[in-house]
Amino acid sequence: MTSVPLRFANLALLILYPVAWFAPLMRAGLLPVFGLSEISVVTGLQSLWDSDVALALLVTFLAIFAPYLKTIGLALIHFGMMRRKVLPVLEILGKLAMADVFLIALYVVLVKGIGLATVETAWGLYLFTGCVLASIAISHLTAKR
Repeated sequence: MTSVPLRFANLALLILYPVAWFAPLMRAGLLPVFGLSEISVVTGLQSLWDSDVALALLVTFLAIFAPYLKTIGLALIHFGMMRRKVLPVLEILGKLAMADVFLIALYVVLVKGIGLATVETAWGLYLFTGCVLASIAISHLTAKR
């Protein structure tokens, strides 16, 4: 059986992930003279749906479904409703979610390198990254038990 703090930490992710999806990941704008608009996971996905549906589906899976399914799966294991045999699959889902954080960081570096745009990271990027890292830690601790 899993420890109570581990269960609560995992259940907290069920609340924190949706907050992170709507929180501003970054503020971006064309040159510092113009105002900066906030970009979140959800607003980024909305923009992608207009331009590239295939990429929007992939990012939707990586940013929303993969981490949330992993969190739900871990909760089911913690409460004895799913077998521990699915842990390797849940770990793969966690790695896919981390790939999304890497992509966001890569976009920030690329845009800053161009020099024509201003990009500032916002608190949502840290929250989303923290959720993914916490999920990886919870998964690791669950596998050790």
